[in-house]
Amino acid sequence: MEKCLLSIDWDYFVYTKENWGSYTENKKSLIDFWYKRYLNARFRGIDIEQNFGLTPEVGTFWAKIKKRFYFEDNIKVYVSDSHALSYKAAKERECNAVYLFDSHSDLGYGGLSALDFEVNCSNWLGKLFKDKYINKAFIIYSPHTAEKPECFQPINRIYNIKYCKLADFNNKKPCVSAIHISRSGAWTPPWLDGKFNEFVKSLGIPYELTDCPHRPWDPDHITLSDEINYLLA
Repeated sequence: MEKCLLSIDWDYFVYTKENWGSYTENKKSLIDFWYKRYLNARFRGIDIEQNFGLTPEVGTFWAKIKKRFYFEDNIKVYVSDSHALSYKAAKERECNAVYLFDSHSDLGYGGLSALDFEVNCSNWLGKLFKDKYINKAFIIYSPHTAEKPECFQPINRIYNIKYCKLADFNNKKPCVSAIHISRSGAWTPPWLDGKFNEFVKSLGIPYELTDCPHRPWDPDHITLSDEINYLLA
């Protein structure tokens, strides 16, 4: 029987005019760099908060999911900042398939050699394949992604990976044993954290929260000393 992990990255719903790039997950990338981006944009007369938005799908997502997936009675929900926790969730719940909603594939970047590194936010899905915990994955890209499936040809050739749309699951009803919701704070701005919390709670299932620190955001009241520290981050 197929038991699947439903893995959702908050950046699936976040769109921006900015180039997100690649970041290391740490305190600086979670909050300090966001203040630095804000200040640098303000010097250019730009309100960075206006450059980010949420797709309307965020309000209907769970209803669509519940029509297309079957939730086990003892389903477990994980919430964290880092998407790397999906590796633990799939392993812990003995899932053999992953359904990923994300702006990134998280298969590992730089070819198959990326799977030789320890589990991290950019390779956890590829590592689940390499370590033989799962045998298939379905990647549903955000409509705002800059990635293309052909960028991962070496991994695609070896493992059972399909790139899909949510509508492709209209008649399937996969069995979900675990759900992981990742905030991915290095890529998603702190002023949208309230919306993220609403999204998590709207699922209506108790969840386990791990390493997802509160990110205070109050740029109108930071000191000159704070500004200097953020700009040097």
